Amino acid sequence: MIEQLRETCRRLLDEGSVQVIIGYGDSLPGKPARPLFIRKSEDVDQLTWGPHCLPNLTAYLKRKEVKALGNAAVIVKGCDEKALVVLTKESQVDRASLHVIGMACDGVCAPKCAGCKMRTPRFADEVIGTPSDAEPKAGTRPVTLEDLMAKTPAERWDFWKGEFARCVKCYACRQVCPLCYCERCIADKNRPQEILTSASLTGNFAWHIARAFHLAARCVECGECTRACPAGIPLALLNRALAEQTEESFGYQPGMDPDAEPVFGSWKATDKETFIR
Repeated sequence: MIEQLRETCRRLLDEGSVQVIIGYGDSLPGKPARPLFIRKSEDVDQLTWGPHCLPNLTAYLKRKEVKALGNAAVIVKGCDEKALVVLTKESQVDRASLHVIGMACDGVCAPKCAGCKMRTPRFADEVIGTPSDAEPKAGTRPVTLEDLMAKTPAERWDFWKGEFARCVKCYACRQVCPLCYCERCIADKNRPQEILTSASLTGNFAWHIARAFHLAARCVECGECTRACPAGIPLALLNRALAEQTEESFGYQPGMDPDAEPVFGSWKATDKETFIR
């Protein structure tokens, strides 16, 4: 698959259909692959593929510095592709000028995505490889949503107090998320200041709750926020809880259907309105 990937990228650069390849490059032994931006065909041999290719590369498509490089080809796994669908739906990506190279996988990003079964990208311009018939590895999570919801409200409050107390406000979760693309984040505004900038429990709660609500009905559960958090906070649990409510109330799963109207910005007569009853 690596050689086929390299040949594909070399062809795209040589024919001039794209000006940059966004892919994976080897990092330190035992560490996740690093994002790699290839602009010359002679450099495609630096590209790699394997279980260490964890980052969701669609996160780079939102950056103006990357957009300035010209038409891009991006390598995506099946789980990453869901973010691309949402970005396109929200007019953050010009799909016509983007070449998507899908990589079939065997759940290579588990335990990050806890065994996501979206093994083959569905909307890629071309797909490399064939997923095996083996069941993807079941990811291990220290705390599951089921564990958390089995607790009393007071116990859940104590759980999150303990987790958020470790937050150092590095904003790695924001930077790595493909769906955080505001040029100026609410956390950076100080006139007026909505969220305390210091790593206090009050400010940490405000930041993480605000971010979770901004991702409601949008998060594709790629797991990058949890993976990137240096404090090991299971941030994806917040998004999972909101995702379940979205699916239950509106029958909507972000990134699954390019033709489906997003929850925000659409209304149906069949929408449940139990929250106002």
